[in-house]
Amino acid sequence: MSSVSGSEPLTQGARNYAIVTAAYWGFTLTDGALRMLVLLHFFRLGYSPFTLAFLFLLYEAAGIAANLIGGWLAARYGITRMLAIGLTTQILGFLLLSGLSPDWTAAASVAWVVMAQGICGVAKDLTKTASKSAIKVAEAAARTEDAQGRLFRWVAWFTGSKNAMKGVGFFLGGLLLEALGFRGALWAMAAILALILFGVLTSLPAMMGKAKASKSARELFAKNRAVNLLALARVALFCARDVWFVVGVPVFLYASGWTFAMVGTFLALWTIGYGLVQAAAPAFIRRSPDGLSSEVRAARIWSLALAAIPFAIAALLASGSGLRPDLVLVAGLGLFGFAFAVNSSVHSYLILAYAGSEKSAEDVGFYYAANALGRFGGTLLSGLLYQAGGLYACLLGSGLMLVACFIATLALPLRLIATPVRG
Repeated sequence: MSSVSGSEPLTQGARNYAIVTAAYWGFTLTDGALRMLVLLHFFRLGYSPFTLAFLFLLYEAAGIAANLIGGWLAARYGITRMLAIGLTTQILGFLLLSGLSPDWTAAASVAWVVMAQGICGVAKDLTKTASKSAIKVAEAAARTEDAQGRLFRWVAWFTGSKNAMKGVGFFLGGLLLEALGFRGALWAMAAILALILFGVLTSLPAMMGKAKASKSARELFAKNRAVNLLALARVALFCARDVWFVVGVPVFLYASGWTFAMVGTFLALWTIGYGLVQAAAPAFIRRSPDGLSSEVRAARIWSLALAAIPFAIAALLASGSGLRPDLVLVAGLGLFGFAFAVNSSVHSYLILAYAGSEKSAEDVGFYYAANALGRFGGTLLSGLLYQAGGLYACLLGSGLMLVACFIATLALPLRLIATPVRG
């Protein structure tokens, strides 16, 4: 009897983990396709790179609030409900975006797309916060000696496979646009999400992850020191990526003679490769019995190595070495993607290791609000810095952000704090 009861929590936890992962794969597939749909559609209409970046600003900004409130709502009403709300909101965003009319003025079209993208941004981060929180809950259902090791593997696989799926979504977006057109592609993706939503509602426990939520804003924002420092590092890390990845890289490659199809394919393959490295990250990190000491040191080492790459690329491009600038950028981005993926995977593990078990959804939501803030800052700066100083300015900005990320990781504690400060 005891052996059965001992294995049952693991089986249930693994089952819930698999369901949440599959649901988030489907969501991410359509989210990646949406980005490519919007980019391709409006590029064909003649919109400038800066305007294309502007279309995604509200998408990124909405995630800041969505993560904060999503974590609180997940703790109060359960992760399954928040996952369902995220999927429903994405369907609504797709349907609104499909209402875009070719007869509208450019200003009206941009405003409509920005609004719809904002709704999709809320959906993405509600879904991500709920999904990541579900991993902590599912892992906690199985208490074994290898609990911390399993948590790292589950987080790495979830995060890495999600990003690989996003890269596949880039391909899917172009394929659906060619086969079904802009509106038909959005309707098809809404139908796919409706099926996923049905599966979530019928297969996951309704109250999974429900806990005692914070009663005030002060309590919600009063995180422990480790969560605050990791959130600060996350802001710098993702700002450093998007400050040259969103506008600088595609515009520079396009100006170097690449076609838009070549640029889109490269970005898709880069995202898939980045996701595969994330999934394999536990193989590159030495595990520690306490689940923190080696992992925190790894976060420091990898962030320092990552910080050197943008500076090295900028120096090589400015050196007049005779190498093709676009190939230098592609090779540099490959190295950057590898180191960034390991960094991101370690961070994603650490937030769940540091998160208070009682309100892990709120801690995860706070952390991913910082993630969204970094993406928003990077998206905005990518257009401004590229316009001011070209790719060099973007690379220097990225390097400085990564130095800030490294400094933040130096202060991360090597032991769990028994009683988090909650205000």
